[in-house]
Formats: sequence, C-alpha cells, structure tokens
Amino acid sequence: MSLEANVMTQLKAAMKSKDQAALRSIRAIKAAIVLTKTDGSGKELDQAGEIKLLQKLVKQRQDSLDIYTKQGRADLAKVEEEEIAVIQKFLPAQMSEEELTTIIKEVVAQTGASGMKDMGKVMGVASQKVAGQADGKTLASIVKQLLS
Repeated sequence: MSLEANVMTQLKAAMKSKDQAALRSIRAIKAAIVLTKTDGSGKELDQAGEIKLLQKLVKQRQDSLDIYTKQGRADLAKVEEEEIAVIQKFLPAQMSEEELTTIIKEVVAQTGASGMKDMGKVMGVASQKVAGQADGKTLASIVKQLLS
C-alpha cells in the first residue's frame, strides 16, 4: 500500500476515534505529500521519496521540540512529541546503534576509508544502505567515532 493510501486510511480512522494528535500529524503528512506532488517537477513519489518526506517531517518536529524544551514550554513540547510518535509509525523500523555500527564497519572496509578525510565517502555509501532506517545525525556520529 502506498504512503498516500495508508495516510488516507489512517486519517479516516483518526477522525472516527476523534484522536486529535493523530489528526494533526496525519493531516501534516497529507499536506506534505500534496505539496510534493504539485511542486511542478512532475515526479511521482517513490518509496525512497516517501521515507525522506517522513524523515523531514520528524526532523522539523524534533527541532521544534528541542527549542520548546530549552524555553520551558512543556505544553508546546508535548504537542511535538505526540506528532513525532504518530509520524514515526509510518517510517520503517529504526536500526539499533549496534546494527548501524556493524554496517558502517563493513562500509569502511569496503571503501578503504582510513581517516576523517574519507567521511563523505563512507556517509554516502552508508546512508544508501540504511535508507530510512536511521537518522543522519546518528549515522554521522557513528562514522566519526569509527574514523577518528
């Protein structure tokens, strides 16, 4: 089932159950899909594009959550946490740090990376291998740890 069809099904269920957090989040996903489809590029969203879209939405909310937490706005932070939880349900399961470390070690051996100067090369290959299953921040920190 495509992301758009899944979103519509979940939207209907959220409306029936009157779940406001799910409604807000799912409507945000639907709006992002519509914006992407009508941006003039004429491209259809493939699975990789859908994952990137969802990751972008989660990252935006995570950034807002960090700001609200620093400013002591627990009421707004709670809203962002709820939306993150709902959006993450549409993403593939995230890998653990141990799994990521194993994959990155393989990539380092495969690319012949020897130091921090090769970080870009390792990040490119690793991000393709774990597309959608890990965020870039975690990936970068593990790569830095292994290359330094």
